[in-house]
Amino acid sequence: METEIPAILRAREALFPERFTFHSSRMRMKKVTKEELEKMDADSDRCAIELSDAAVDVLGYACLVAIMSMGKGYHRVSEKRLHQCTIDNGHMAPVVTSAGALVDGLHAVGAKRVSILTPYMKPLTQLVIDYIENEGIEVVDSISLEIPDNLDVGRQDPLAPVEITKKLNTNVDVIVASACVQMPSLPSVQLIEDRVGLPVLSSSVATTYMMLKKLGLDTRVDGFGSLLSGKF
Repeated sequence: METEIPAILRAREALFPERFTFHSSRMRMKKVTKEELEKMDADSDRCAIELSDAAVDVLGYACLVAIMSMGKGYHRVSEKRLHQCTIDNGHMAPVVTSAGALVDGLHAVGAKRVSILTPYMKPLTQLVIDYIENEGIEVVDSISLEIPDNLDVGRQDPLAPVEITKKLNTNVDVIVASACVQMPSLPSVQLIEDRVGLPVLSSSVATTYMMLKKLGLDTRVDGFGSLLSGKF
């Protein structure tokens, strides 16, 4: 979240007049386990209030699996509650969760069947699969890198998904190069899309797309896949 989304927005500044500032507040989490994710999510209200102190125009909740591990459709509950926090704090702002953004981004490009890459342990990947399928999208294939430490997830080579996704079933509508905002993949998105000839998304690309939609701005940012082509 703190590297890839600003990178996309910086790239957008070469095309359009809008300029962006980036602010962050952290929920604590070290090991990517269901128990720690639940504790992390419980801290999200505090973060929303802290960020709305800065009168930001849109908030992004970065952890996809934290939302998806809380139950099917939970992104709607979270977004509504955190939005209310900003209202109560006197600086109303829309809230985008990476979980909701990935689902909405997949729907935007017309995905019915997808293959996904995650850094998670397999039980957490299954929660992600169940969550996406509950939203009407079939997950045909998945790869779990099974990296338990959150810092290790963030240290992965951002070009690694180019090779790893070669193992995924491509008889689908869309490939998700990283179903985790923490796992870097931004330089891989367009390279994979150019190779397979299918739309390729990542959680950070989808989150940026939905942030731009909430802001009422043009969603075109060249070089980051079909979702940011400006067509959707």
